[in-house]
Amino acid sequence: MFFPISNSHISPIYLAVSGFVIGILGGFFGVGGSFIAGPALRAVGLDWNFAIGTDLAHIVGKSVVAAKRHRALGNVDLRLGFIMAFGTMGGAEVGAQLIQMLKRAGNVNLVVSIVSIAIYVSISSFMIWEAWRTLQFQKKRRPRTKVPGTTAKEDESSFSHRTRAIQRFHLWPMISLPTSGVTAISLWVIVLVSFIGGLFSGFLGGGAGYIRMPMLVYVLGIPTHLAVGTDLFEIIISASYGTFSHATKGNVDILIALVMNTGAAIGAQIGAISTQYFAGPKIRLAFVPLPLIGAAIVIYTLMTGHKL
Repeated sequence: MFFPISNSHISPIYLAVSGFVIGILGGFFGVGGSFIAGPALRAVGLDWNFAIGTDLAHIVGKSVVAAKRHRALGNVDLRLGFIMAFGTMGGAEVGAQLIQMLKRAGNVNLVVSIVSIAIYVSISSFMIWEAWRTLQFQKKRRPRTKVPGTTAKEDESSFSHRTRAIQRFHLWPMISLPTSGVTAISLWVIVLVSFIGGLFSGFLGGGAGYIRMPMLVYVLGIPTHLAVGTDLFEIIISASYGTFSHATKGNVDILIALVMNTGAAIGAQIGAISTQYFAGPKIRLAFVPLPLIGAAIVIYTLMTGHKL
């Protein structure tokens, strides 16, 4: 199929299947899947500028569908999402400006590659350590007999004592998040978390759910299921901002994004519904391979000098 905006020929089946897979991942883990979608578009010949801009547009559509499903399941803290929007957009702009600085310095590819590898590997390493420790503690402490239907509600964390210490950091103004079960937390902690998520969105591309979702759990103390849904809500904001920016530069092929969303709309709902059957620690443990996939892709490009 020919797409005149990007002047490319791509199979619509390939685009729909790619969107379906990324939709499942996004609905289940609350990530945009930019470290998979971008290379998938580049692999079929789309220029990087179109791959990044079109991926952002596709992420918006997919995240809207997944967030709507999570909202119906009670997994979205709208109050938290709206508060985080300000920090997210500010961070995204700072990240974009850093990219411009690196472009002028002529070392953008090397610096971004090294930073992305470090971030992806660090996130996966920490989450596999934390989730595994939590599951081991649960096995030792809980009796063998469980009440049917309670497994998916379990959301303990071996890191929770540090999370509670952060919540006890009293810097006015303090706010409550009843939906997430947080009685009081400093507004500035929330803004900092959202700013960092936006920063990596602007610097590394995509919605940066790979860093925001873990921070919602470990820093703010948001239950995993709510962190997934709320992060998808946040991705709508950050990816919309990025889409607008790239669209003004002519980097968005909206037709490709629409075809991808035909598959993503189905996959996102499947992923969102699936979270109801897994406990929080297991969702976090299953999340671990995703950043590693991103790191492997970047390492491949560094070692071979090729773009996927």
